[in-house]
Amino acid sequence: MSAILELPIVNSPAMWIIYLVAVALTITLLVRDPDPKWFVRASIGAVAGALLGMGIYFAGNLLDLFGVNLPLMVGVWTTAMFAGVGLAIASFPDAKPWRKVVASVAILAYLLAGAAGINAFYGLNPTLGSVFGDVEEAQISLPDSNPDNRAAPAQPLAATWQAPSNMPSVGERGSAPIPGTESGFVARDAGIYLPPAALVDNAPALPVVIMMMGYPGNPDGTIISDVLDEFAAKNNGLAPIVIIADQLGAAGVQDPACADSAIYGNAETYITTDVVNWANTNLNVIKDPKYWTIAGYSNGGGCAAKYGAKHPDLFKNVISVSGEEFPGSEGADAATADIYGGDTTAFEASKPINIMKAAPAGSYSGMTAIFTAGSEDPTFAAAATAVSQAAEAVGIATTLFLVQGADHGGDAVSGGLTEGFDVLYPVLGLSTGT
Repeated sequence: MSAILELPIVNSPAMWIIYLVAVALTITLLVRDPDPKWFVRASIGAVAGALLGMGIYFAGNLLDLFGVNLPLMVGVWTTAMFAGVGLAIASFPDAKPWRKVVASVAILAYLLAGAAGINAFYGLNPTLGSVFGDVEEAQISLPDSNPDNRAAPAQPLAATWQAPSNMPSVGERGSAPIPGTESGFVARDAGIYLPPAALVDNAPALPVVIMMMGYPGNPDGTIISDVLDEFAAKNNGLAPIVIIADQLGAAGVQDPACADSAIYGNAETYITTDVVNWANTNLNVIKDPKYWTIAGYSNGGGCAAKYGAKHPDLFKNVISVSGEEFPGSEGADAATADIYGGDTTAFEASKPINIMKAAPAGSYSGMTAIFTAGSEDPTFAAAATAVSQAAEAVGIATTLFLVQGADHGGDAVSGGLTEGFDVLYPVLGLSTGT
């Protein structure tokens, strides 16, 4: 079962096999003795299916059914998928038994091909298991945390670090359980990324990033580890240690809105206390908040903005990639009722912009924040703009960046993280650039 869940489904042989099977079944359905009645019936079925797919796509965008603007390619895949299903259904009447079997298998193949195409377009679920919330990462072996060497370096690491000849060329990725000791929050295992410089003897203490993914989503470190491997390759193996923490909870199907609540548990305390304490105890990281970054994508990006605004004593750096303007923005009425007990004042006070406005002068001294979104993702681009303007107004060194041509998928995540670390690498002392 583990091998099946770890099956790669983005730009992989499995994905292309699904496509080829769907094409082969289509050819089998179409190649037959001339039959005008079947041709009319099949045409009606395919057109009806295509119209249904287009209707779902346009309704999703017009009524905001999915919380994001669906890109055109999602509409193309949805239309093609339902057109195929319509063709297969229309092939049942008066068909021979073996053709009915082919049509039945074709329906499943079209649904799988459509789902695979949409998933590949977004690029956020690299394995079959991740689609169903099962990341299936092996538990990582953590190096000694070296508690006597955790102070901020007197000089930037990039100026003093000499990479040993036996240092790995890429980092290591795995998982680790982080218990909700103080919060009682039940979370899925966190993803962990250790860069090459963390995998050698006498490794230096490194900066740390706490990263949160979207809702629904998984604590999957594939994208951020790929991005940081590229940075490490250009900077003598130096990169932050990363924790991809679960802010959603063990079920992964609820949105705690980055808050503590009776209904969903103490998500905020889990991230800002339990995960922070676990990192300080178990990882070889610099303790100075100057070297700590809170980061996130989509739902996680809204959390990152909130926690950075609320806890500048813990995090001096923020990366919000396609982040929500405020946690709970996709269901504000439900969040107010369920999480804040109907207290609209408390809900308003939880928004990052309002937290920053209410903070005493000087609260954000020495803080850096990067807000990114896809240029083709208008809702989240507007959110990034609004929060970045509020951050700049309170004295945070702020960068706003739009990933050209990206929507709300994998390109936006990798592009946003790349921009974020371009800005942060010299701030964290991991490069000598300015």
